[in-house]
Amino acid sequence: MGKKRKHSETESAVIANKEEIAEERPKRTLLGFKDSNGDAKEHDIAPAGFRNKEKVLVTCTRRISFRYRHLMLNLVDLLPHCKKDNKVESKNSKGTALNELVELKSCSSCLFFECRKGKDLYLWMAKCPNGPSVKFLVNAVHTKEELKLTGNHLKGSRPILTFSSNFDQNPHWKLIFGIPKDHRKSKPYHDHVFVFSIADGHIWFRNYQISCTHFGTQKVDRGDLEKMTLVEVGPRFCLNPIKIFGGSFGGPTLFENPFYVSPNQIRSLAKRQKAGKYAKKVKAKTRRKMHELENPLEVDEFADMWKE
Repeated sequence: MGKKRKHSETESAVIANKEEIAEERPKRTLLGFKDSNGDAKEHDIAPAGFRNKEKVLVTCTRRISFRYRHLMLNLVDLLPHCKKDNKVESKNSKGTALNELVELKSCSSCLFFECRKGKDLYLWMAKCPNGPSVKFLVNAVHTKEELKLTGNHLKGSRPILTFSSNFDQNPHWKLIFGIPKDHRKSKPYHDHVFVFSIADGHIWFRNYQISCTHFGTQKVDRGDLEKMTLVEVGPRFCLNPIKIFGGSFGGPTLFENPFYVSPNQIRSLAKRQKAGKYAKKVKAKTRRKMHELENPLEVDEFADMWKE
């Protein structure tokens, strides 16, 4: 067995090892770094910058169809600063319930998908709790799973927002739909584009990936737009504005679309047209009977010739 080291030898070895190892980092606290004496250094405190804590609550009503639910999940993937919650019962008092839910989830905005009769989808965009809020009718819905497009971009990256020149004509078209800068779940670069365009009084939404064709280590020059192409990713949908309210999910009406026709009226008109076709058939039959009664046929003298 080896000999035991003396106590003095072990102390000298520990001191030599401490000199080789770097100095221990001081303990960090909320007020800065602490010295060995326990005093905090105020000059080491980093200046706190602006941190955007904007969050969006995304929820829907019960008995929503699978197609509209997939559209909502596609939007959740596009918005890294959102929070998804359970389904909410659609009642007359949904505004107060949603405002409380937004406050409990520490959010500042809300996207509420309201499905009625299993056919009609309404989208509420609200700034809680003071407003304003916008109500849309969603048409021409195509989810990512239906389109099967070749485009693909990273999840959580910040999009570039592009609006058509029509948005500057009227004040009610000026909408905000983006991801806050320096959010903890968002990437610090752009690789896709959100396109908003107005046609026939509707807002059409498209999502494109920014694709750059380069080979190996070759990089695209900054601002070289000729080498960049756009590949559609999805989803697609169309927003028909109905009303803009001054409060959150209600309040005074700031704007009302005069050209809006509800889906119930469209379906009732279609039923009336079908009912009109049946009524025309009944009228034609009655006219034919009246014509036969007014113009009876003459008796044929040879009708009973071959009867025995």
